[in-house]
Formats: sequence, C-alpha cells, structure tokens
Amino acid sequence: MTPIILIPARLGSTRLPGKPLADICGMPMIVHVLRRALEADIGPVAVACAETAIADAVRDAGGTAVLTDPDLPSGSDRIFAALRTLDPAQKHDVVINLQGDLPAIDPAFLTAVCQPLLAAGEPFDIGTLVAPITSAAEAETNSVVKAACAFEAGAEIAPALYFSRARMPWGDGPLWHHIGLYAYRRAALARFVALPESPLERREKLEQLRALEAGMRIGAARVAHAPFGVDTPDDLHHARRVLGEGAKK
Repeated sequence: MTPIILIPARLGSTRLPGKPLADICGMPMIVHVLRRALEADIGPVAVACAETAIADAVRDAGGTAVLTDPDLPSGSDRIFAALRTLDPAQKHDVVINLQGDLPAIDPAFLTAVCQPLLAAGEPFDIGTLVAPITSAAEAETNSVVKAACAFEAGAEIAPALYFSRARMPWGDGPLWHHIGLYAYRRAALARFVALPESPLERREKLEQLRALEAGMRIGAARVAHAPFGVDTPDDLHHARRVLGEGAKK
C-alpha cells in the first residue's frame, strides 16, 4: 500500500470554537496532530483546511496545508478535495482520515488502521479501529460510539456490522468503543463522498453508517485503548495536562 494521511480541520466547532488552533503547551492542537501523524512514518501528511488561519499555523510549523471549500459538508469531503489537489496522478491508493482533535494519538494506530485492508478473504473497503469498553459509564454514554463486531479467538480484525450511540450488542460479551480513524481504499473514498446521506446516518448522526447502508465493508482492527479527543473546554484542559506532563518526562 502507498498511504497518504490527511487531517481535516475547520474552525466552526460549536462546543469549542476555534478548536484546531487551541493552544496546548505552546502549540496549536492541529500541529500536535500533524506531528503524531509524521511520527507514524507511513506516508506523506497534509492538513485539509477550511480556513486560512489553520493553513498558516500548519505551514508555520513546517507542515503541508491545502485550503478547501469551507462549505464542504464533512471531513470526508474535505480530505477528498485535498487528495485531488495533492495527488492528481493517483499515486496513493490508501487514504487515512485522521481527525484533527486527537493530539495524543499513538502513531502506531495509523499503521493499525490499515491492517484490515491487508486481511485475507473478502476485501474490506474501509479500515477502522475499536478498543475495549472498560466501564458501565463508557458503555452508556451516547458520545461514545459503539461498534458491533465479533473477533474470533486470537483474531485482531473483524467485520464491523453496525455502529450506534446506544449500548450494543445485547447480552454477555465484550463491548467495543469505536475510534473515529479510517483508512479508505482510494476508490472507496470516491464512492463514499458521492453517496447521499443515508437514513440511519441521519438518525444516529454517524457518517460511517452511510457506507454500511450502501453495502460497503468496514473492517475493524482492535487496539488496547481509545485515545482521548478534544471536544469541550474540559477536554482541552485534560489535553494540556497530559501533554504537558509528557513533555516533562
């Protein structure tokens, strides 16, 4: 595979305005995410920006930024627009969509998310990640997206059959926290962004259900823990504490 990592970023967050440029230990959050992606060392990295201010911050840090239409409806649309600008010759056959609010993500996760695309058997169109749910509160919180998937004994990859904000599936057994990191085959990304919003996507407010409703296959690789995301001021304080402590070590 020849992956490219693209990070969609816009300033229009309702819960944390200006989120990509939020200062964390003297550096904009988007630059922390950019550095984690570069540390993965699996392909070129660029930020797909909705605004000039984000592009300026990325370029000031030595990164690659692509300005995209601020009216694009989703991060997937934004990375697809950036992809066409950066790679018109289609040298990259896998596109990793890394959310811009994961400043402490383990770079190894960017390798892990590609593994479903390498799995034997019926091919997956999209790879993603899941981690074990470890508490009742995590299982019941609707901001934690759950994935319905069953790993055979010793398996590290399983088909993702559904995603929901509700606790699922019913009954005894492990529950899986979905991590919003995706590896698309290039053709799958092109197909995905051309699809209309689907009924279950609209109901659950989960974009990945559009792919499942269209018959696309999503493979989930499991990792030990879910990274924390920054969506609220409290999350931002947590990120500053965690990354500040890490810098002291």
